[in-house]
Amino acid sequence: MQFRLFSFALIILNCMDYGHCQAGRWRRSKRASYGSNPICKGCLSCSKDNGCIRCQHKLFFFLRREGMRQYGECLHSCPSGYYGLRTPDMNRCSRCRIENCDSCFSRDFCTKCKTGFYSHRGRCFRGCPPGFAALEELMECVEGCEVGQWSEWGTCSRNNKTCGFKWGLETRTRQIVKKPAKDTIPCPTIAESRRCKMAMRHCPGGRRPTKTKDKKKKKKNLMERAQKQHSIFLATDKTSQ
Repeated sequence: MQFRLFSFALIILNCMDYGHCQAGRWRRSKRASYGSNPICKGCLSCSKDNGCIRCQHKLFFFLRREGMRQYGECLHSCPSGYYGLRTPDMNRCSRCRIENCDSCFSRDFCTKCKTGFYSHRGRCFRGCPPGFAALEELMECVEGCEVGQWSEWGTCSRNNKTCGFKWGLETRTRQIVKKPAKDTIPCPTIAESRRCKMAMRHCPGGRRPTKTKDKKKKKKNLMERAQKQHSIFLATDKTSQ
């Protein structure tokens, strides 16, 4: 009987010690997770050297790197260049794999590009692709003004004439196929001209007087007038003698 009482007392004492140890272990764990170290905020488990190891539910685990050192943090939202990836095990901040992306919806779809880049279909561009125009206020590429193919070059003419000049202009045009998404987006040029050489410099039935001929005619008249005045001068001089 005494032996049974002694065994029962030992069992009670062991249980009391075990409970005390478990309580002390829980307190140490609580201090480790929510201690005075700011990097342990929001952690379920935390290390003094490595920071957060596991995060509370709804928070995202982010592995921050500073030089050669890295430590974990638990954040409500991921920093620039990362997106929140939710998994049954633990939510994590995963890096955007799109070049020049500031924030992304997934690793392959950017929602906001870095300064100076335009967002287009989940990618980032310095300039918008053909057929799209830059919307500066949102830094996005939107559907621009779509034009058709160029027509053939027109007839070479000048002053609505196809002859009588050495050089003229020929023009080609194209049509607007689709108007832009916004009226503020300009369309590309739909007409252009270039210098051309006329096939017929002189029109049939007559010649256009040129400036060169007018100059030669003036010069000839001046020479004739000078010669006439010189003849009169010589005749007057002989009479006086």
